[in-house]
Amino acid sequence: MFGRLGAPEIILILVVIILLFGAKKLPDMARSLGKSARILKSEAKAMKDESKSSTTPAGPPNNDEQPSQRTIQSAPGDVTSSRPVNEPTDTTKR
Repeated sequence: MFGRLGAPEIILILVVIILLFGAKKLPDMARSLGKSARILKSEAKAMKDESKSSTTPAGPPNNDEQPSQRTIQSAPGDVTSSRPVNEPTDTTKR
């Protein structure tokens, strides 16, 4: 349906993007996109590691255990943007 994109078409698309968003906002948008991708990747890895290390059956949580608090860090070495995360717990009684 659509032909292949060549160099002139890609250059035209880049020029339109620069005109729409401005040259000053593009690095900030790329940085934000990179941070979001890193957070998503680290959370996916944490969930995968958590599911592998979990050998207990999926039943009601043990009330004696306190959920551990994890810290999400958006960029390596960026201490100001790290924040503790409280994991949601199932508090309903069945």
